[in-house]
Amino acid sequence: MKPVQRAYLELHLAVFLFGLTAIFGDLIQLSAFMIVWWRVLFTSISLVFLIRVRHLFRTLPRKTILQLMGIGVIVGLHWVTFYGAVKMSNVSMCLIGLSTTSVFTAFLEPWIFREKIKWYEVFLSLLIVPGMILVVNITDLALLDGLLMAVLSALLIALFAILNRKMVSNINELDITFLELGSAWIFLTLLLPAYALINGGWPEIIPSRWLDFLYLVILALLCTTFAYVLALRALRFISAFASNLTMNMEPVYGIILAWILLKENQELDPNFYYGAVIILSAVFCYPFLRKMLANRASKA
Repeated sequence: MKPVQRAYLELHLAVFLFGLTAIFGDLIQLSAFMIVWWRVLFTSISLVFLIRVRHLFRTLPRKTILQLMGIGVIVGLHWVTFYGAVKMSNVSMCLIGLSTTSVFTAFLEPWIFREKIKWYEVFLSLLIVPGMILVVNITDLALLDGLLMAVLSALLIALFAILNRKMVSNINELDITFLELGSAWIFLTLLLPAYALINGGWPEIIPSRWLDFLYLVILALLCTTFAYVLALRALRFISAFASNLTMNMEPVYGIILAWILLKENQELDPNFYYGAVIILSAVFCYPFLRKMLANRASKA
């Protein structure tokens, strides 16, 4: 199997596991902030057994460590807004809002890397807009705030993928994951008193149900540690835009799981699904359009 093909296969497996995270976010009876706090804590602990922590801090330049820790803060904020969107609306609405990631990436990636904007990436990104209009037009006002929160989460994950593209070439994926998620946990821990002050009291920190602990462990080990490493490894062979566009498959897996497990299909109007089809069509068009243009360029 060619490296690029393997990268896409691993990325789709990672995306499927990411699709499960929204389901767990709905099932776990904790605030969005505490779900993320536990998630990054368990993930960081699991990585201690997989990497050489002392060697990592001795060999990596301090500047690189600080850069990865900064990206980790973005990851932490992305997950807080992501689970916030799930709690404010539902899994399906959150995942559709997250599909706008490719719109942000199509413009931010060329700007950050000083590359030429690819017209087909912009076209496919703009193709998502009418789909989002259909989704928003049928959205209950009670769900609209959750959708807007999901769009903010999409902006943050776009930044994360683009900045990580600069970091993955010479650094082990597990090392990157440990530094980023460990720093996310430190950041959220420092933020916890401010969170309690804003919300008028401390959130429930220790889950009251043993089932929540089980969900958190699965969320951390399978849907984070394993999936995160797969997604990072794929960035060695494909662009951040291709990665984020593939990430738009997350709504497919997540919405299907939400239908089966949470019965969310009873909450949504048919226009929601028309919009979802438009959005997801961009995902399937991208690899074919990219290959066609590459073939034309090679023949020229």
